[in-house]
Order: sequence, then C-alpha cells, then structure tokens
Amino acid sequence: MSHLLADTGIIAGRYVRQTLASRLGVLFGLLQPLLFLVFFGPLLRDIDLGGAGDSWQTLVPGLLVQLGLFSSAFAGFTLLIEKQHGVVERMRVTPVSRLALLLGRLVRDVLQLFAQSLLLVLVGVAFGLRTPVAGVAVGFVLVGVLAASLASLSYALAMRVGSPQEFAPVINSLNLPAVLLSGILLPMALAPDWLDTVSHFVPFRYVVDAVRGAFMGHYGDGTLALGALVALALAAFSLGLGTRVFKKAGA
Repeated sequence: MSHLLADTGIIAGRYVRQTLASRLGVLFGLLQPLLFLVFFGPLLRDIDLGGAGDSWQTLVPGLLVQLGLFSSAFAGFTLLIEKQHGVVERMRVTPVSRLALLLGRLVRDVLQLFAQSLLLVLVGVAFGLRTPVAGVAVGFVLVGVLAASLASLSYALAMRVGSPQEFAPVINSLNLPAVLLSGILLPMALAPDWLDTVSHFVPFRYVVDAVRGAFMGHYGDGTLALGALVALALAAFSLGLGTRVFKKAGA
C-alpha cells in the first residue's frame, strides 16, 4: 500500500506540474460554465424553476456538474497524446505501479476540478448566489467523485482506441444526452412527463439533484443520500474497469 501511495504521489506531482505549466488551458476549460453563468444566469432570475431555492442555487450546482462532466470525459485526450509520443511505452519499463498511473492522473484531474469549481462558485456569489459553506463542500465532494469516475472511464477508452478520431465521437455521443437529460441547466421538473421519466435512467440526474439540495442546505430529505449512492456506485464500477484496463495493457 505504501508503495502504491508513493507511486501515486509521484505520478500526480508530474501531472500537476504539467497542468500548472499550462494555466491557459485550465482557464479555457472553465470558460464555458462561466459564460453560462454570466449570460444565461440573469435570464432565470425571475422565472419559476419548479423547485425550492433561487435561480443561482439551481444554475451554479448544475454548472459544477457540467464542468466535471466535460473536463473529465475528455481527460483521455491527454493519454492519447502520450501514446502517440511514446510516453506510455516508456512508462511500461519503469517499476511504478500500473494502478498508480491511473490514480495519479485522477488526483490531478480532481484537484484541477476543485480549483475551477471554487472560482465558479466565487463568481456565482458575486452574482447573488447564497449557500451554506457546508453545502458547497458537500457539492464539491460529490462532483469530485463523479469527475474521478468519468475520467477513469475516459482513460480506459483512450487505452482501447488508437486515435482522437475514434475517441471524440464516442465522448460527444454520450455527453450530449447526458447534459440534456440530467437537468444541468434547468430542472427536469420543467420537462414533459415522458422526458422526465427518461431522465430517471441517467445517473447524472441524481448527482445534479443532490448537489442542488446541498447548496440549499437540504441534507436529510433523501435526495442527497441517493445522489451520493449513485456517485459512489458509478465510481466503484469506473475505477474497477479503469484499473483492469490499465493492468491488462501494462500502461
């Protein structure tokens, strides 16, 4: 275990330094949620969104999940680039744990997401978001677990395909319905009954509802517990699959 933790720390440090050297990329990764917050948020201020809380307590949690979904789903692009430049081949001959090669990347992805999420919430507060600090912390944890799950799946897919041309269509095809059916921008309570029913088969919906509940300080109504269970179940499946793919590939 100590060997795994040490190797994970080394790999995570490598990718954190790599990310810090490309701060522009981090900022541009946050650009889309910030644009939604600045240009879309004010339109919702006087609209009945069909639930408790104000428009900012509805929109900001959704944007946090959107940020985690998009940044993590496309995380595998970095692995594809490393494969093309022979980085993965060179790592195969090192004594580092194969599992640490996955976990180190995930640590970087989650830390980057937390930094971006903090900035997004601070901008939301400037626009009028009012939420308990504990709720923000719980929301960050849920989004972090979701991000680690999606990034793990993204890396597993990147290990299986040979080029961005194979990778991108799969991610885009999955991301679009996930965004539309999880209620990220608007609660699914506003949708027709048939669309609301379909959305219950999308696990991200439960995470979005849980983060919104946390931002409103609702910790005991079952929504938060259900969202946490869904996030943990997805994490268990994704990390298990990612671990298996990395060990089998000898990455």
